[in-house]
Amino acid sequence: MRHTMGKRRQAAKGAQRSVLGRMLRWLLTALAGLTMLFLCLIVALRWVDPPTSSIMIQDRMARTARIEHEWVDSDRISPYLSLAVIAAEDQRFPTHRGIDLDATLDALENNLAGGAIRGGSTITQQVAKNLFLWNGRSYARKGLEATIALVLELVLSKQRILEIYLNIAEMGPGIFGAQAAAEAHFKRSAAKLSRTQAAAIAAVLPSPNRYSVRAPSPYVRQRQRWILNQMRALGGVGYLDTLTRS
Repeated sequence: MRHTMGKRRQAAKGAQRSVLGRMLRWLLTALAGLTMLFLCLIVALRWVDPPTSSIMIQDRMARTARIEHEWVDSDRISPYLSLAVIAAEDQRFPTHRGIDLDATLDALENNLAGGAIRGGSTITQQVAKNLFLWNGRSYARKGLEATIALVLELVLSKQRILEIYLNIAEMGPGIFGAQAAAEAHFKRSAAKLSRTQAAAIAAVLPSPNRYSVRAPSPYVRQRQRWILNQMRALGGVGYLDTLTRS
């Protein structure tokens, strides 16, 4: 009797292991498939302009008003705006490979010390978040963001990453990309933005739903002046030539 019960228990355990093994194999196969699909999507970004982004979709679902967005190629975007966003958001963009460890450590030290919360995200990380992830602060999202940023840098050129960023970054409430921002804020095309206008748009990028380009607060004006100074310090639009050598 005991021998029979032992056999039954062993058989039950064997069946459980078999089910768990099949589930594990299924999960690993699904994960491998999703990873390959994701990599194919990133590779496709070398030639295909993304028509929308994860953040745009989430914003569209949350708003009653429609969002404003129009893709334009980089040659139809003022070089002043390209320089302004690098000066404001990621001055080591030409040299890092997706993650700026110094900026990340500085932000972490600042946050642990109780300062105003800073993210330390590079332009590439912001592209990763805007295209594929969600807003919010969590270590899980930051880990995914950093991983995707590393892959983006392996597959895409710096010029292409910047072009995507300038077309999908939120630059005002419900206003995504350079063309929509130029039209909404200054009634002109993205190609016609001046230095000061470009710096004004870049000045609100840390929080485009909180700060206004059209009715700038003293903080936004001060940040605009700082960005203009940084644009000069970097050497003007000639600095963008470093992207072709990176």
